[in-house]
Amino acid sequence: MSKLSTMDCKHREKDHDADFEKITAVLLKSRTGEFDLESILFLKLKGLGIYDLGCIGECTNLERLDLSGNHVTNLVPLASLRLLSVLNVSANRISSLEPLRNCDSLQSLNVAGNIISSVENLHCLQFLRKLENIRLKDNTYNYTNPVCRNSSYRSIVLEMFPNIRVLDGERVVGRGSDLYQLCKDIDETIKAGLYKNGQLVEKPDCKPWVDDTYWEIKRSNNAIIDEAYKQFNDVLHECRLLNNRASHIISQSEKSMSLKKQPKQYAI
Repeated sequence: MSKLSTMDCKHREKDHDADFEKITAVLLKSRTGEFDLESILFLKLKGLGIYDLGCIGECTNLERLDLSGNHVTNLVPLASLRLLSVLNVSANRISSLEPLRNCDSLQSLNVAGNIISSVENLHCLQFLRKLENIRLKDNTYNYTNPVCRNSSYRSIVLEMFPNIRVLDGERVVGRGSDLYQLCKDIDETIKAGLYKNGQLVEKPDCKPWVDDTYWEIKRSNNAIIDEAYKQFNDVLHECRLLNNRASHIISQSEKSMSLKKQPKQYAI
């Protein structure tokens, strides 16, 4: 290859990389296959060297966005994404989360591996009533934030967000937490002590920590999840019907084989 051709190739590579420094309509349409930006619901732009979020704010119906592993510093273009529920901006250069205060639907936020310096930078997220999952550090990839160096950071964050369910990948409330699991185990132990040899004995003077139905999985009001439950129950019903049918066929086959094995009896 000539020296000129080599230089041309380097220029093309440089131009190709430059295409991803800023999010454009062309980039979004090529990555998703959608003609209208408003039609994009899910978007994965991981590790593309993006500095500028450009026109991403025009994706007004966007629900899930992955911008991890880029060079993003400014989240202002995300302020218009009122339907955004899951956002991953880990491994970027973000210091302010202020633009996210308008993302009313946000449920899960991953900002591990950025430069968020203090808990004051998190105050803007307190307006997000649906936010249940926050990740500021990820030990798997050794991602963190300066705020995580504060020895009491975890307790402060939990106090700031009383409705949070998962912090840094660890469940803090609900069926999966250590405390709630312990309470459940204690309740089951208490209930087990009420019976001896299958007979109900005198009830001790104690009460469970929570109601009997507390540990049951609550169904969501989300229409998509409700439909998934319905489809699952339909499949489960079909499986039960197939199981009953298979059991009947096996039973009939066993009877038939049993009759064939019996010795023939002749009248005398």
